[in-house]
Amino acid sequence: MLIGQYTNCAVNYNFRTLQGDLLGGVTATVVVLPAALAFGLASGLGAAAGLYGSIAVGFFAALFGGTRSQISGATGPMTVAMAVIVTSHASTLAEAMIVVVMGGLLQVLLGLSKLGRFVAYTPHVVVSGFMSGIGIIIVLIQILPFFGLPAAGGPVDSLHALPSVIDGINPSAFAIASITLAIALAWPSRLSTYLPSTVLALVVGTLVGVFWLSDAPVVGAMTITPTELHFELPTADFLIDAVKPAMILALLASVDSLLTSLTADSITGTRHGPNRELVGQGLGNMVAGLIGGLPGGGNTLGTLTNIRAGGTTRLSGLIYAGLLLGIGVGLGGYLEAIPHAVLAGIVIKIALDIVDWRMLARMHRLRSEHLVVLLTTLSLTVFVDLVTAVVVGLIAAGMAHARQLEGFELDSVVSVPLLDSEFLPDGGQSDSYSARAGLLALKGSFTVASSQRLVAAITPDIREHDVVIFDFSNTTYVDDSAAMVIDHLLDVARGENTEFIVQGMRSRVERTFRTLDVLRGVPESRIVETFDEARELAADLLAA
Repeated sequence: MLIGQYTNCAVNYNFRTLQGDLLGGVTATVVVLPAALAFGLASGLGAAAGLYGSIAVGFFAALFGGTRSQISGATGPMTVAMAVIVTSHASTLAEAMIVVVMGGLLQVLLGLSKLGRFVAYTPHVVVSGFMSGIGIIIVLIQILPFFGLPAAGGPVDSLHALPSVIDGINPSAFAIASITLAIALAWPSRLSTYLPSTVLALVVGTLVGVFWLSDAPVVGAMTITPTELHFELPTADFLIDAVKPAMILALLASVDSLLTSLTADSITGTRHGPNRELVGQGLGNMVAGLIGGLPGGGNTLGTLTNIRAGGTTRLSGLIYAGLLLGIGVGLGGYLEAIPHAVLAGIVIKIALDIVDWRMLARMHRLRSEHLVVLLTTLSLTVFVDLVTAVVVGLIAAGMAHARQLEGFELDSVVSVPLLDSEFLPDGGQSDSYSARAGLLALKGSFTVASSQRLVAAITPDIREHDVVIFDFSNTTYVDDSAAMVIDHLLDVARGENTEFIVQGMRSRVERTFRTLDVLRGVPESRIVETFDEARELAADLLAA
């Protein structure tokens, strides 16, 4: 299906499409360039690394990825993850780049294993808490550079270093950063279509730093020397220690990229190839590691800019990567004069955009279990680590979802006594209130969420009757856990000397029961299709 889409796109390519791709690639470059430089500096690798990484990931993701209109490059989550790796998992730049290459390789393996589509099932409260935590982390680690001081490492380290701001503040850097942030925040959104706020902030802040407040620290040399990237054969111990941070990079890059792909799909009405996207992103990150670049992923702002400007095919992403390369090669000397404070102001603006303010503003309206998931994910992201936050968030979200399913599923259970006078063909016993048979009907789907409560609710009803009809005629799905609970209920009936009849199993339900041997010891004569057959069989059993 996807191949057909790409083929049709190639056949229908015309001058108007080319014009849209050119405009999309150019505008995306303008939007992403300030962020690439700022994220590179925030990661601890340097502004050049942000540019190199955006070139590599942007090119290979556009060429081999599964989202035609996506723009890839440096992102907030990858910046935070790389900052942790630089400070905690690597003693040299070469070791940090080995981790990046390993992360890209793992990402390619995730794509080849066809696991990409499962990212779409990540609950929104987990994504919201995680992205808001990322935004808060970036703000915290950029506080010191905002005042002209070197970054202190992670968010907790930055908080501990805040007292040093009073004594070591650089007034020029603080003024430049304040001007940059004010422009980025105050620039009207309606004008951002023609001139993005971050670009204007970059130009104005740099001019202030060059012609007026020239004593603020600047980016400096925009190259990474070969000696810094002198790769040596890593030791086995280092490779073992590098697996965890490499997995962090792979998972974050995958989630970041595929969520951006879903955003692009929602706007363009197309359908991306998640596994192919992971392969393209992974190849880009491997190359980024080999050239000393910051790992990246799908850049949501760049992608939206590209789409709105008319970019519809892979060519827009290739143009974007080519323009970044041209800027790095031809204008690298001019970029060296950019003050650190300018990039700090731009990064803080981007970080504030990453925070999911819409969801945070509605926190008081969330269900209690969803609020717990969001706050847990956010807190773990900021104060523990990114992988723990995502894993715990997914587990908590799964438990909250299971709790909701439990209520829905138990509402679909019908357990009623069948009066002899109305149920039996001959009217049964003379006692009009006698109900020796009972009906247990399970409607809809049943999973582990409701299985244990089902036992507690149904067991007393089984004990009260001489015959119980298990009606599965309206049961659409039974998972393995719920099937074993049915097996337990049948054992309860046997233990209470209660006769039972199994009625109306659908093929899917019966297949699950047969596979797990739930119907062992159940005579075929006790398995019927219709309620009338169950009625006649129940009458015979009661008569016996």
